[in-house]
Amino acid sequence: MHHFHYRNDELYCEDVSVEAVADAVGTPLYLYSHATLVRHFDAFDDSFADTPHLTCFAVKANSNLAVLRLFARKGGGADIVSGGELHRCLSAGIDPEKIVYSGVGKKPEEMAYALDSGILMFNVESVQEMHTLDGVARERGVGARVAFRVNPDVDPQTHPYISTGLRENKFGIDIREAPMQYRAAASLPNLEVVGVSCHIGSQLTKISPFVDALKKLKELVARLRADGHSIRYLDLGGGLGITYDQESPPHPEEYARALKDELGDMGLVLVFEPGRVIMGNAGVLVTRVLYTKPTSEKSFVVVDAAMNDLMRPSLYNSYHGIQPVRKSGREPVVVDVVGPICESGDFLARNRAMARVEQGELLAVMSAGAYGSSMASNYNSRPRACEVMVSGESRHVIRTRESYQDLVRGETIPEFLGEL
Repeated sequence: MHHFHYRNDELYCEDVSVEAVADAVGTPLYLYSHATLVRHFDAFDDSFADTPHLTCFAVKANSNLAVLRLFARKGGGADIVSGGELHRCLSAGIDPEKIVYSGVGKKPEEMAYALDSGILMFNVESVQEMHTLDGVARERGVGARVAFRVNPDVDPQTHPYISTGLRENKFGIDIREAPMQYRAAASLPNLEVVGVSCHIGSQLTKISPFVDALKKLKELVARLRADGHSIRYLDLGGGLGITYDQESPPHPEEYARALKDELGDMGLVLVFEPGRVIMGNAGVLVTRVLYTKPTSEKSFVVVDAAMNDLMRPSLYNSYHGIQPVRKSGREPVVVDVVGPICESGDFLARNRAMARVEQGELLAVMSAGAYGSSMASNYNSRPRACEVMVSGESRHVIRTRESYQDLVRGETIPEFLGEL
């Protein structure tokens, strides 16, 4: 459920005209619905209301300060994968004791920043990382709470680029090796073993892979406790899918019921890392048609948004619905919707049947709230788009559009190249 809807054939975000926003701030732009974000967070978090848990938003999905602040005010935490994401979370007022640090390549200086900030725990992904973290904690004179991210070798039945729970993936440690690595961690003076972590992939549309992974995690927790480890947290990651096209992902309540039925009463605090399921359908990418270009082979609609604004179609060949901001009633045609970037892979849709559009009209690329702005780049020296959040009848620019001057900020021409 989201709050993008038509009134008299004109697309609105809550009670604000999408066209009015585009006219005011320009295009391309990311447009988010506050009401949808609240609804989605509550739908997920409330599904576990009867279970000790912590909902840690996956910051990689969307790291805008206003978005993070919204979840902080809802009592949520954060799943981070970099020092920069930690800085954003702290700047947005997220309680550091509700922050979990994941990711396969944590730098020592990032570990130090997280330790100084007092985060909840680190999800350790390798033996070398474990020893590095112990050393950094020793230098800081503190202890580091850790869980190992274990790889249960469960097929998430999703796109291979976002599958993370198979042995062939770079993430985590083999679940069969976990008891040995937990013993090693417990022997290190500055590490405190507190949990087990697992994340098998993203955009899962079936519950069975989650349950299959949880069965293996239950056995591991029982063995670790028998070995004397105090396992208090079970981080089950994120990955619950959304509807981009024809998918029918489970509702968070169904997901929660299946997990709770399988887990039973093990005296654990569950940690979740939802990102896409909260953010994805709460945002759209609004773009204007620059040109229509019929050729002998196919027809193109050239828009002012590009692969640097929404990487998912080019990177994953993924589907995003595209809707006219004003319905025209024109006949449908099959087109490629492409951007201005100098790459043949710069497209938002291929062979898409949609109502014929004209130069200057606006389109809304749906389900762009997650992995849109957070994956954006300046390729082709294109300023990154602005971000706007709508709440009821009001709109708020939560990130201004970059200027050309922003593109060269921080760059210098050395003296040997001469004066301009």
